[in-house]
Amino acid sequence: MKLIKSIVRPNKVDDIKDALAKLSISGMTVTEVRGHGRQKGHKAIYRGKEYSVSLLPKMEIEVVVPDDVVDEVIEAIIGTARTGEIGDGRVFVIPVDYGYNIRTGEKDVV
Repeated sequence: MKLIKSIVRPNKVDDIKDALAKLSISGMTVTEVRGHGRQKGHKAIYRGKEYSVSLLPKMEIEVVVPDDVVDEVIEAIIGTARTGEIGDGRVFVIPVDYGYNIRTGEKDVV
């Protein structure tokens, strides 16, 4: 199993959720996060004064998937989230040894 963590633009979350649903990926965790990479923020004007916004709002999507669908999931996320501009986000793949279902106590091993 792999944990796929994606940092994406907030307006892309629903599209990514739909793309993953087409691959029969239903379980995911979505978290509002703030940060920057190469984009390094932007300037904004509030009440006539300019200020720097260095930590931009992003969304983090986490899904745990079997090894045999990892490449398809990554392609779906990247293909859906890409706009071609700086700030599109990142995808990280992390190995998962096993997990537990809290309700039943069953161990998930794939």
